[in-house]
Amino acid sequence: MLIGRIQLSILLVIIFKSSFAAASDTESIADTDTVIIDTDNIDTDNDLADLNSDNYEEFETVVESQSPPGTYLENNRAVTKVSKEQIDFRQPRSAPDALRFEPGAFVQQSAHSQGSVYTRGLTGQQTLLLFDGIRLNNSTYRQGPNQYFFTLDSGTIDSIYIMRGGGSTSWGSDALGGVILTKPIEPVLNTDFAFNKFKVTPKLIIKMASQDHSGGFRLESNIAYKKLAFYGGAGLRTADELKSGGTIYGVDSGKEPLVPRFEKDGKTQKGTGFDEFTADGALVYRLSDNSNIKLAAYTYRQFNAPRTDRCPSAYAPYNECFTYDQQFRDLVYTAFTGEKFNSVADELRITLSWQRQHEEFTLDKPLALAFDNGINSVNTAGTSLKGSTRDLWLSSYFMVDMDYGIDTYFDVIDSHSYITLTDIGYHKELSRGQYLDGSTYLYGGLFLNGTVDIAKWIRLSAGGRFSWIGANADGDPESGSSPVNRTWTPFVYNASLTVATDKPVSLVVNYDKSFRAPNLDDLTSRQQTGPGFQFENAGLKPENADTYEAGLKFSGIFNLELWGFITKISDAIVRSPREADECPPDTPSCNASWNRFQLENADDLTIVKGVEAFLFTDISENISSRATVSWTYGEGPNTADPPSDPSAAFNERIPLSRVPPLNGTVELLWKNKTGLSAGTALRWAAPQTRLALSDISDERIPKGGTPWFAVMDLRLSYRPNKNILTSLTFENIFDTAYRYHGSSVNGPGRGLMLTMSIDPVWQK
Repeated sequence: MLIGRIQLSILLVIIFKSSFAAASDTESIADTDTVIIDTDNIDTDNDLADLNSDNYEEFETVVESQSPPGTYLENNRAVTKVSKEQIDFRQPRSAPDALRFEPGAFVQQSAHSQGSVYTRGLTGQQTLLLFDGIRLNNSTYRQGPNQYFFTLDSGTIDSIYIMRGGGSTSWGSDALGGVILTKPIEPVLNTDFAFNKFKVTPKLIIKMASQDHSGGFRLESNIAYKKLAFYGGAGLRTADELKSGGTIYGVDSGKEPLVPRFEKDGKTQKGTGFDEFTADGALVYRLSDNSNIKLAAYTYRQFNAPRTDRCPSAYAPYNECFTYDQQFRDLVYTAFTGEKFNSVADELRITLSWQRQHEEFTLDKPLALAFDNGINSVNTAGTSLKGSTRDLWLSSYFMVDMDYGIDTYFDVIDSHSYITLTDIGYHKELSRGQYLDGSTYLYGGLFLNGTVDIAKWIRLSAGGRFSWIGANADGDPESGSSPVNRTWTPFVYNASLTVATDKPVSLVVNYDKSFRAPNLDDLTSRQQTGPGFQFENAGLKPENADTYEAGLKFSGIFNLELWGFITKISDAIVRSPREADECPPDTPSCNASWNRFQLENADDLTIVKGVEAFLFTDISENISSRATVSWTYGEGPNTADPPSDPSAAFNERIPLSRVPPLNGTVELLWKNKTGLSAGTALRWAAPQTRLALSDISDERIPKGGTPWFAVMDLRLSYRPNKNILTSLTFENIFDTAYRYHGSSVNGPGRGLMLTMSIDPVWQK
C-alpha cells in the first residue's frame, strides 16, 4: 500500500512540474515569500541583522506579516512561537503535534486521529483555542482532552503562538491554563508595478510516513491581481494502524495497560488510522493603503477514526469499537482590518464568523448484535471588534497605549442518540442525546488593557473584562435531565510589571484573574470517558483562577527565559465518584460502567504550580540549539466520601488528573548556504506516579503510573532553490516504546517521514 502511495506521489510531481513547464519563459516576478517586518516582535539588533542574511532562522523566525489587533498575544507574558519554518522542518503530523517542543506544553492523544495540548497542567475546556483571533472553543468542550485542535490543517498554518497562564481579560472564558493562537497563511497581494497582470504561484506538497503507512498531498496556490489576492488549497490524507516501539509497563507494577490492544507483531496498535480531507480559501481586497477586507472559509473532514481507548475498551469484547464516522469542522468569516484612522483607532479589526462542529459516532457491539450511534452538531455565530490606540508620548520618557475590544458568540446544539438491535431490525431514538437537543449558550465580553512605559526601564500594564454568559436547555423528564436557565456576569482583571524592558536582562511579574463558566458539557452531557461514565450537574458554579507568575529574560549571545508560576483555582469543577444507584434514570451505560462520576465544584482550592525554562543560542555561524524543560505539580481536595473506618487511610488532598510529569526537549540545527539543513531532536519525560482517583481507574494509564522515556529523531532538509523543499525525519531511531502520560496510544516507533514541497518552474 505504501509503495502504491509513493508511486502516486511521484506521478503527481511529474504532472505538476510538466503542467507548468510551458510557462518557463514568463517574465521574472516578485517572490511570494515577500514579508514585512513586525517591529513589535523584534527584540535585539541581532534580529535586524538576520533580515539581511541569506539564511533564515529555522528555530526563531522574526519576519512575518503585521499582526492586527486580536491576532497576537501579549509580549509581557510567557509566550513562545512555532514558525512556518519550524513546522516545515519538524514535520508534525497535526497542529497539536507542532507544539511538542514548546515549554509548558504537553500533548496527550486519546487516538491517533486526536490530540490535546496540556498547558501548565490544564487542557480541554480550561485552555482557549483561537484561529486568526476567532474562538474555536464552544460550549461542548469537555473537561479532559478533546480532539478539536487536531481539526486545524497544519498545511494552512503560518505560525502558532502559545501563552502559558491565565488570559481571560483579553480572551474571555476558558483561558485558565493558557491561550493557543493559530495564525493562517495569508494571501499575498501583488507588489509588482504591473498591476494589470495576474500573478499565480501554485504549490504541491506531498507527505508520507512509514509508521502508519500514511500518505497525502496538498495542492495550493496564491493568486494576485491588482488590489485582490487569493490563497487557498485542498488536501487528502489517509493513515493506517500506527506501529509503535512496543508495549509499555506500569512503574513498579510491571503491568501492561489494557489499552491499546496490539496486532500479533506486538507493535501495531489496533483502533488507530483515519482518513481526512481539507479545503480552504481566503480572499483579501485592499481597500486603501491602510485597510483591507478578508473573506475566508476553512473546512475539515475526518472519516472512520476509532477512539483507541474504546476500540475496544478495557474488558470489552475484542471486536467492540467506538468510531467517529465523521468529525467535521467548518469556519467561514469576514474580517476588516485597518490602521492609522485616528489616535483612538490606530489599529482596528472587526470580524463576523460562523462555525459548525459536527460529529457522528458509532459504538459497534457485534457480540450483542447491537450498536449505538449519535450525532452532535454545534453551530456558532460570532462577532468581535478589537482595536488599539496610538502610542501617546507624554514626554520623552513616558508613553501610554491601550488595547480594547468587545466580542460575543452564540451556540445552538443539535444532539441525538440511537440504539439498534441488528437481529430483530429494531431501531429507536432515545429521549436525549449526549447533550440536550436545542440547548443554547451565549458568551461574550468587553475589555480594556492599558500599558505605560517609563524611560524604557519600567512597563506597567493592567486591564479588566466584564463578561456576559447564559446557558439554556429544556429538561428531559424521561431521562431525569434537569432544565438549565443560568446566567453569569463575571469581572476579571490582570496586572503586570516589567523591569528593564529593553535591556539584556529583564524581570516580569504578572498577576491574572481568570474564569471559566460552566458550559453545556458540564451542565447537560452524559458520556463515557476514560476513567468511567460521567454525568452532568445543572447546578455548577463558575471556576475562578488566580495566577501569579514571575519570569527572567536574558538576551545576547544566548536567549534564556525562566518562569515560575502558581495558579489557585476556586470552585474547580471536578469528577466525584458515584455508586450505581446514583445513576440518572434511563441511562444503562452508567449502570453498566465499571466506574461512575458526577461533576461538582471542589470545596477547597485546587493548586497548580511549576517551573519552565527555555534556552536558544547560536553555537556558531551555522549551528543553533534550543532546549526546554517544564515541571508541573497539581493537587486538589479529595471529593470521595471518607471511609466508614476512621483508621483507614484517607488523604484530604490528592493529585490532579493527568498532570504531565517533568519533561523537556533539546534540538540541534546545522544549516548551510547551499540550502542543506540537518539536526537532531530529543524528547524526554520522567515517570509520572502522582495519580488522581480517576487516573487509577483509567486503563489508559498503566498501574502504578506512566514510565519515563527519551526519544531521539534525526532531521534533514534540503532546499536547492526556491522551487523545491525536501524534509526527511528519521523518527525514534532507537525504536523506543513510550507514551505521553494520559494517552491511549503509544508514540510512533522507528520510521521515516518525508515531505516534499514543489513550486512551479517560473518561480524564481
